Amino acid sequence: MGLIRLYMTVSLDGFVTGPDDSVDAPMGADGFRLFDWLDRRADPGPNGEVYAEMLATRAVISGRRTYEHAGHWQGDHHDGVPIFVLTHGVPEAPPPGSVRYVTDAHDCAAQARAAAGAGDVMVHGAGAAQSLLRAGELDELELHVVPVLLGQGRRLFDNLPAGQVELELVRRLTTSDVEPAQHVAHLRYRVR
Repeated sequence: MGLIRLYMTVSLDGFVTGPDDSVDAPMGADGFRLFDWLDRRADPGPNGEVYAEMLATRAVISGRRTYEHAGHWQGDHHDGVPIFVLTHGVPEAPPPGSVRYVTDAHDCAAQARAAAGAGDVMVHGAGAAQSLLRAGELDELELHVVPVLLGQGRRLFDNLPAGQVELELVRRLTTSDVEPAQHVAHLRYRVR
């Protein structure tokens, strides 16, 4: 069975969006700066390697806020893989494509693992990551750390309860042969 792995781009000060994010401004003010490294996703090297790994995942778990701010990915995140939206409430309208709404983190993880088979499951969104981490369902965190301080916005781990979560660094990839705006450190941690 594959792993459930958070793939999240984050500023050095821990923000995943700039301030005032919304459906109309999904990354908030200046938040798209976090994705400059994706301009090099087709290149050989760390950015391309990580991007290819993301696209090789066989299911996606997303928080509802992320899902809505991303325009529902038009019902298809990549290659038609199943998308599981972890949410507090299921909307009345049926979801598009291979999207399923799930209200329990354990159930969401079980459904995504089953759908992915031997493949990995990609997680998107701060809320989904925190819920899965609290439930003990998040296996790894792949953080794409961008050397910028956003100063404000939505933080990745703002709403975790008090307590320690031990992580083990299992991979570190860095870029050095790209423009400074595209520098990023890809850090993968196993949740212990």
